[in-house]
Amino acid sequence: MPQKPTFKLPTLNLGNEPIGKRIARLRKAKGYTQTDLAKELSQGEPSEREIHNIRVLISDYERNKIRPNYEMVIRLALALGVTTDELLGIKPSKNKNNKPNLKIQKRMKNIEKLPAPQQKTLLKTIDTFLKAAQL
Repeated sequence: MPQKPTFKLPTLNLGNEPIGKRIARLRKAKGYTQTDLAKELSQGEPSEREIHNIRVLISDYERNKIRPNYEMVIRLALALGVTTDELLGIKPSKNKNNKPNLKIQKRMKNIEKLPAPQQKTLLKTIDTFLKAAQL
């Protein structure tokens, strides 16, 4: 009969944030929807069905219904622009690039489409808000 192991590894402290919440937070910080991330993770020209299946997988990860395997951890880290250590919670996340997230970039593109007088008014409003927020 096999013996019970007497050796027990100490518990790792990876913070209070489960991996699913971390994936969701990093995805949102990047400005991605689950569908956007699914497209980023897929290779070549994926079908709508493949994108849907990957999106469901991402949803299951984010709800901690299942855990990603090592290959998916690598793919997620590459797609989200973080290290695997950051994704797994071993090291705190850093904002490597100082580029605005996708939501801000989309808004900037829409602002650029406005006529110059409307752009000027909108930018003054944004400047006033930022000054009030003391940024």
